[in-house]
Amino acid sequence: MAESWVNSAEAVGADLLLDLRPGLSGPGGRRAALIGALREAVRGGRLAPGTRLPPYRSLAADLGVARNTVADAYAELVAEGWLTARQGSGTRVAERAKPLGDRTRVPRKAPARTRGPRHDLRQGTPDASSFPRAAWLASYRRALRTAPNEAFGPGDPAGRTELREALTEYLARTRGVRTEPGRIVICSGFAHALRLLFPAVLRGPLAVESYGLPFHRSLLSAAGVRTVPLPVDEDGARVDGLGAERAVLLTPAHQFPTGGPLHPGRRAAVVDWARSRAGVVLEDDYDGEFRYDRRPVGALQGLDPERVVHIGSVSKSLSPALRLGWMVLPERHVDGVLAAKGEREAWAGVLDQLALADFVVSGSYDRHVRRMRQRYRARRDRLVAALAAHAPRVEVTGVAAGLHAVLRLPPGSERSVLKAAEWQGLALDGLAGFRHPEAAGPAPDGLVVGYATPAEHAYGAALEALCAALPESA
Repeated sequence: MAESWVNSAEAVGADLLLDLRPGLSGPGGRRAALIGALREAVRGGRLAPGTRLPPYRSLAADLGVARNTVADAYAELVAEGWLTARQGSGTRVAERAKPLGDRTRVPRKAPARTRGPRHDLRQGTPDASSFPRAAWLASYRRALRTAPNEAFGPGDPAGRTELREALTEYLARTRGVRTEPGRIVICSGFAHALRLLFPAVLRGPLAVESYGLPFHRSLLSAAGVRTVPLPVDEDGARVDGLGAERAVLLTPAHQFPTGGPLHPGRRAAVVDWARSRAGVVLEDDYDGEFRYDRRPVGALQGLDPERVVHIGSVSKSLSPALRLGWMVLPERHVDGVLAAKGEREAWAGVLDQLALADFVVSGSYDRHVRRMRQRYRARRDRLVAALAAHAPRVEVTGVAAGLHAVLRLPPGSERSVLKAAEWQGLALDGLAGFRHPEAAGPAPDGLVVGYATPAEHAYGAALEALCAALPESA
């Protein structure tokens, strides 16, 4: 036959890629060529032990050979021990520890994994073991069952209408956001939102809080955006320090990582600044759902939907693995963001969007957030109690909301405490790692302790390791 490579597929068998070109498998016609090709596939590891081969009829039809040719080839390979045949189970590759006929082959080994810390109190991730698997699966099944046919075509870069409608209601009810579905664009998270906004829609310089995620600063720097730090105190960012910038990035619900909401007077002031300069405020709604000891703080966007870009995600409330977030945009920026995103959705899976829409509309999202709010509050209380007992001189701040606390340390002690934590097998973040390199003023020593990360059974041991690493501990 003239063809060289042939695929054979059937529901009861495996796809085969066989080279039957004359001369590659020696003399003897198609039967010998087929035997040689199958041997080579097993020897080379392309056909793994236990793989079920196609029935004689389907493979013969695909290859354009007689059925008896395939049957004879299978029979010879069974006799040689390459394959096994059993009534009702078909023909399979024989089970062996390694491929046949290759004595010099180096056994494949999984790459060695670097052993991580025994305890993890780093910020930024929720308790992965608390993901609501049953409720999410139920939403996913409903979404899959009721999805219209067009949902399985190319995705709309704005995101599924079902999710944008669900978010419109949810964000209005829980965060005080004023919007409509046409002004929401689905993205894969906050970092993706920044990539879409800069430099296609907005340009620097960008004012930022003097403490924040270095990853975000690096991302902006790579996009050619210069960031200008604003001082931060117990009332949030000092927005009176805004100068010639046309945009500012804030975490007004709960300043990251120092904690505390943006003062009401400063919220009004930054909106006035944006109006006077035709500027824009980027609102990272970090930890907006998780509040414990204070009344809810609504979204800054509610003060002026045309001057604030509200950005949120499910990375803390559900899981960062879902890669789902949203931007609530001023009307004038919608087209620019969609143009930057492209003609088709390339980031957020359509089925995940539909599942999240059902998860929100069914009330499962609210129930999950309330349950996790109680759990994280209990963990925060355990942290505070442990520190009060073992390190009473350590001040704990930023605990009214969120998934982390800031521990204020004696001057000059941050590095030594981090080193002691490392000896305890504990992963921790130091406060200095979040400070903007151009920030002015004193740099206090401290730790950023994420109390959401460990699974429930591991949290107590992590707290013990933390207390052992602190200077006031016994």
